[in-house]
Amino acid sequence: MTPRVLVAGDANLDLVLRGDVVPRFGQAEQLLDAAELVLGSSAGICAAGLARLGVETALVARVGADAFGDRTRELLAEAGVDTDAVRVTAEPTGVSVILSAPGDRAILTLTGALAGLTGAEVLAAAEGADHVHVASFFLVPQLARELPAVLETLRSRGVTTSLDTNWDPADRWLGVAECLPHVDVLLPNAAEAVALARTLGGDPADAVEAAELLAAHGPLVVVKDGADGGFAVSPEGVVRAPGLRVDVVDTTGAGDSFDAGFLAAWLGGMPVAEAVRRAAIAGSLSTRGAGGTGGQATRAEVEAELGA
Repeated sequence: MTPRVLVAGDANLDLVLRGDVVPRFGQAEQLLDAAELVLGSSAGICAAGLARLGVETALVARVGADAFGDRTRELLAEAGVDTDAVRVTAEPTGVSVILSAPGDRAILTLTGALAGLTGAEVLAAAEGADHVHVASFFLVPQLARELPAVLETLRSRGVTTSLDTNWDPADRWLGVAECLPHVDVLLPNAAEAVALARTLGGDPADAVEAAELLAAHGPLVVVKDGADGGFAVSPEGVVRAPGLRVDVVDTTGAGDSFDAGFLAAWLGGMPVAEAVRRAAIAGSLSTRGAGGTGGQATRAEVEAELGA
């Protein structure tokens, strides 16, 4: 039976701008190659990726009673995500503007309604779930404060958990260390892994050493490593999987699709090495389209790449 996954965290739209996206002030007008308004948010993109891979998935989050909120819920539902636990509030829906260049991107975010998500909402929505994935730790401050207790409660229920903190806009990285003993899988990218390891008193030379420091505190650590794919640090050692060579349209949300690929495989009982391999494929394929969900892979597409 496919595990039921609840994804918790942010829900918003992304305005993805491509082309000449490095701003020049002084009222200079710049012409873009493309602009798309698409489903954004780490939690939303991961949930959509899981659903596309055939996993029964729900999202708990907050949006506003506005056009952006309506469209966010509409796109999630179209992706096959259960949105019953997406609460509509009086605050405006969050939005991110993505300045997307071929090798990098900048993100400007208004958190709005999404920041108010609570631990009680997550625990209520998690009834019946087999796994809970938490995304965008630093954008949901109330949930972040409550998360160690939430994770401990979920574990007592027999529910497995995962956490993708994403980047800390304040660059302080506080509060994650308290979560590590209670979370089953930590899913940072390489830069985030190094930053998090430093909060534990370490001075890692690279992302592998950082992941080893983090894994010593309890979780299986699976690291997204950009075009190089990803790797996992577990009691069995370090396992790596390369990314695919693809014609990149947009890297937005590739890490969230990597998360979805890993969780779909790991929750399906596959070994860590195989789950990392599938995650790297899912992350790579997601860059084929604009926005985080435009190129997301189906299970059949992942398996076709495995057999190629």
